[in-house]
This record gives sequence, structure tokens and C-alpha cells, in this order.
Amino acid sequence: MSNEKSVHTRDSHTAIPARPDLIRLGIGILGIGTSGPLIAMSAMPIPTLIFWRNLGGSLLTLPFAIKHPRHRNGVKWAIVAGVVLALHFVGFFLAMRWTSVASGTALVALQPIFAAMFVKLSGGHIPSKAWFGMVVSFSGVLLISGIDLHISLRTFLGDLAALISAALAALYMMAGSRAQRSIETTVYTSICYFVCAITALPMALVMGMPVLHFSAREWWILLGLVFGAQILGHSMFNAALKRVSPAIVSLIIFFEVPVSSLLAIWWMGQKPPLGILPGIALILIGCVLVVTRSRNSQTELTS
Repeated sequence: MSNEKSVHTRDSHTAIPARPDLIRLGIGILGIGTSGPLIAMSAMPIPTLIFWRNLGGSLLTLPFAIKHPRHRNGVKWAIVAGVVLALHFVGFFLAMRWTSVASGTALVALQPIFAAMFVKLSGGHIPSKAWFGMVVSFSGVLLISGIDLHISLRTFLGDLAALISAALAALYMMAGSRAQRSIETTVYTSICYFVCAITALPMALVMGMPVLHFSAREWWILLGLVFGAQILGHSMFNAALKRVSPAIVSLIIFFEVPVSSLLAIWWMGQKPPLGILPGIALILIGCVLVVTRSRNSQTELTS
């Protein structure tokens, strides 16, 4: 009975997650929010950082995965998710280097809208009123991050990389949801993160980037990324994907923007954006609108 309920919740793309999954998503927001500031503080080359971060995440989840069965279809989707995750990371990190952090973060935050589009294209139902809530949340993201009006070929390519990264993040969520229909979360994360790591390693080697020789500070930042962004961030979201629609998980990730902004103020002394408080309010209102308006429309249809 509980398995049927989890399947129903996962396939309902506007349903409020159960309390345990809301807790997981809350921890995930805090974990993933550490990613931006730590990446900004690190001098490690992008492919090298992706490699070590994901290899560390894979090794930490592996002991919990060994005892579970590995079904072929689930493993296939986990491999797909790992490759897509590596490409998403490349796009995200390039966006942070080529365009402003504000503009890049805002564009990557389009992920839930891409996720909703992919859900609709794959036959899922997203009520029309839910789109309005997503737009409200995204306007909150823009308020926090601001709008970059500086135009050049470099910033254009950075913005394009951010958009591609957002679409890839949504595909990663979709693949992860498919994988976990037949394998446990720990099996999925150990495979996905390992594939992501070995996808990034050849990039570093081909480009002649260092893989081992870094200062102690760089390794400490890497450990922060592994335990914070990877284990408490991605792994908590992946655990929720077992029962929650990728559209809802992607929507929750809107909150990464204010968390990253607050941590950047605290850790790096960055000037706080003027729109942070009204921006957070708009993100909350948008998320509430997605769920409540959709629920109202479903009630009208069944009455």
C-alpha cells in the first residue's frame, strides 16, 4: 500500500511531498546552497573539481549500496544521469566564469520550468495554473540575483552555458527519477556519481590540468563540497526523487539562490543584494501557488 502511495505521489507533479521528504528537501537546499560560494572560493580546475567531488560522493555512498540489488534498467538510467550530471556541472561552472554569477545563477534557476516542460513532453500533466506559480518564483530569483545588462560575446556564451546547464539539470532529475523506480537511492547515487567522475576525468587529462597537486586549502574546500553539496545536497534530493516528482524537486531548488547569496555574504563578505528579502518572499509565494492552485484545479475536475 505504501509503495502504491509513493508511486502516486511521484507521478503527481504538483503534490505536496510527505513530511520526511520535505525534511530531506530542506536539508538538500542547505547542502546545495554551499556549492556556489565554495566553487567561487576554489582555484581547482573545473573538470578536476567535478572529478574529485563526485568520486568522493560515490565512495561515501558505496558501502550502503552494496547490499542492494542492481536491476539492469535502473543501472542504465543511473549511467545516463551520471553523464548528464557531468555535462550540467561543466555548463554551470563555465557560466560562473564567463558571465556574472548573478546572471548565470538566475538562468540556471530556470531548471524547474525545463523540468515541467520535459514532464509534459513525456506525457505527464502540469496544470496551466502551476506555470504562473513558477513564473512568480523565478521573478523572485531575478530580484535576488539582479539582471546583468553588460553584453559581450563572452557573457552571451556564459548565459547560453547557463541555459544549457538548466536544461541538463532537469534531465538529470528526470533520469534519476526513472532509475529509482527499480534501484535503491544509494545504488543510484554511487553509480551516478562515479560515472560523472569518470566522465570529467578525461576532460582534465586531455586539457593538461593538474589532478593531484593542490594546497591543503583546496582539499578542505573539496571536502566541504563532497559533504555539503554532494551528500547533503544532491543525495538528499535524489532520496526524495524516489517518491516525489522531479518537477517538484526542481521547483524546491529555486531556494538554492537565496541560500547561496546569504552564505556568500557570510563567508566571502559579498555585498547583500537589495532584493534578497522580497525575492525570498516571491519564491515562497510561487511555490505555494504551484501546489495550491493546482490542487484547486484538480478538486474542480473531480467534483
